[in-house]
Amino acid sequence: MLQINQWMADFQKVILSAFPGRIIFLGLQGSYAREEATPTSDIDVVVIFDTLSMEDLAIYNQRISTMPHRDKVCGFLSGKAELLNWEKSDLFQFYHDTIAFYGNLDFLLPSIQKEQVQQAILIGACNLYHSCCHNILHEKSTDILKALYKQAIFTLQAKYYFDQGIYLRQKETLNHALSGADKKIMENYFSIRTADNLPSEQFLTYSETLFTWSSHLINQYHI
Repeated sequence: MLQINQWMADFQKVILSAFPGRIIFLGLQGSYAREEATPTSDIDVVVIFDTLSMEDLAIYNQRISTMPHRDKVCGFLSGKAELLNWEKSDLFQFYHDTIAFYGNLDFLLPSIQKEQVQQAILIGACNLYHSCCHNILHEKSTDILKALYKQAIFTLQAKYYFDQGIYLRQKETLNHALSGADKKIMENYFSIRTADNLPSEQFLTYSETLFTWSSHLINQYHI
């Protein structure tokens, strides 16, 4: 397994030397940030510049090209102004899902109020509802259903934060904290995440659970 703290320390040296005085924040998202990484996991870095240009992207690409595990590196790059003006409901999840290695994202906090968390729940539920309907009628795909359950975790995190004021990053921790219909969604995620092809009856049962749950959220958290 990749030693992510050492890798991020090396990454930080490379980026800070390439852009002296211009980096606002360096961080990590995804499975490595949640301590859930596997040998195939991507390295989801976050780099916030004072401003970001095409020239900066070219330099960034060149500087990380020789780093170990370059093929696994992905993530989010942005200028500070663009991030401050980002869709506010996205910023809620972005802020809480990101582990800081250099600098901090506290400049985003004035933009993240409870209304934005509610909007994150609503947008997530609407997307799940539509995609679930579409998959039931057209694709009938187990892989799509698995992806939707994975997507539902972000909505569960937002809902738990909205209701309890606590952001739970790790899936297992979130699972232990949930109850009722929310816990059923999490249990279903764990049940089907490695499934290859669900029988038709199971596919419809799992789909119905997600459809009903997302419908309830739309009606409960509409703005």
